[in-house]
Amino acid sequence: MRWDGYRSENRYTVFQCLTHTLNWPAHQWRALDMAHQKRNLAEYEGYLEIEESQIAQLFALVTELIANVLAMTKAS
Repeated sequence: MRWDGYRSENRYTVFQCLTHTLNWPAHQWRALDMAHQKRNLAEYEGYLEIEESQIAQLFALVTELIANVLAMTKAS
């Protein structure tokens, strides 16, 4: 969607789309949403508190996200 110039004012909606586009369960896209919220806190309010386990979880999710998107685009 972003590739085509769409920029959502509500990122939550964008993460919810992962359920419909990649069949991701809610707990996976919610983890991405929480990471995005923490990023916003760090950027706009200077508050950054991230645990190493969260980084490992996010890395695994992003790796899976990339693999799912690549599989989807190859199937098209």
